[in-house]
Amino acid sequence: MSASYFKLPSAIAPVAMSLAALSLVLGHVALFGIVHETDEGTAAHIYQLLMAGQVPVIGYFVLRYVPRQPARAVWVVVAQVAAAAMAFGALYWMESQ
Repeated sequence: MSASYFKLPSAIAPVAMSLAALSLVLGHVALFGIVHETDEGTAAHIYQLLMAGQVPVIGYFVLRYVPRQPARAVWVVVAQVAAAAMAFGALYWMESQ
């Protein structure tokens, strides 16, 4: 495969899902401020679905492409994990305030 792995849907989808979760957290803070609610709202459930939904996609990518060319595919996995870390970091920051 001569094309970049970053062009594959299984490489783009987890990064896009993490960025959507990050924007959801930041958007919620921008609109409502940092509010500690007793009950989780819709934003929290969407965040959870976005973060959990990307796990099988990352697993598929790892099983399918890392054995073929580990040196190239590992950079996609690093980008996927970094995007997820940003989303988790924003949530942690919001919860610690």
